[in-house]
Amino acid sequence: MGNIFDKFNLKDRTAIVTGGAGLLGKEFCRTLGQAGALVVVADLNESAAQQVAELLNHEGLRTCAVGVDVTKPESVRAMVSAALDASGRLDVLVNSAAMDPKFDSSQQGQHNNNFEDYPVDAWRQALDVNLTGMFLCCQAVSRPMVAQNYGSIINICSTYGLVGPDQRIYERPGQPPQFKPAFYSVTKSGVLGMTRYLATYFAGKNVRCNALTPGGVYNNHDELFTSNYSARTVLGRMAQRDEMNGALLYLASDASSYMTGSNLVVDGGWTAW
Repeated sequence: MGNIFDKFNLKDRTAIVTGGAGLLGKEFCRTLGQAGALVVVADLNESAAQQVAELLNHEGLRTCAVGVDVTKPESVRAMVSAALDASGRLDVLVNSAAMDPKFDSSQQGQHNNNFEDYPVDAWRQALDVNLTGMFLCCQAVSRPMVAQNYGSIINICSTYGLVGPDQRIYERPGQPPQFKPAFYSVTKSGVLGMTRYLATYFAGKNVRCNALTPGGVYNNHDELFTSNYSARTVLGRMAQRDEMNGALLYLASDASSYMTGSNLVVDGGWTAW
């Protein structure tokens, strides 16, 4: 049976992390690298991906960087080719790239749009990134994973893919109402549908597909939002950025070898109420 810790070892395996320069993407890259994998840091911002790769290489990990636009099939295929050229195999795909209009992000103005007035162009762009982009990445890794009879695909979901947003936590005294846009819940719900579809599609091929659902991760949020969010969780706080890493490694490794089509929720109890 072997030592349980051996099951978490990713030595001689290759992983791609899309959105690899993001808050969680960077953590996922480091985690997979620490477990022994060669990690392809893939991001729309190629310069940021290169900075992450250089940082992790300086830490003694094995990484390389690639720029990718997940909405373009040719760009996604080039990303997969780069991974195969680097090691000759592809074992793990982490679909972390997504549009998520944080209230402190460049997309923050979207929150002032109520549902009745939300622009259809913004809706279509989000579907293109969050769902079509994930579809294209899963499609591109399918052939090499099936050919080698091994693979683990991890699609990053959100608590808002499971339950509706609590719009109350975004309220600000004396300010107009703000809303988490509809596209976020809709696309993250779609992530779960794609995950289950792929899990059953790959039946008998030893390619697994699971989802990881993080709760809110603290990223220097203001005190009011942090307090509002924390009050909605069982544990009474937001997650730290490294608190998804154990779950991510579990899904990426043979420790979860009898798990597919599932959704691993790490949300501090948000959805338990």
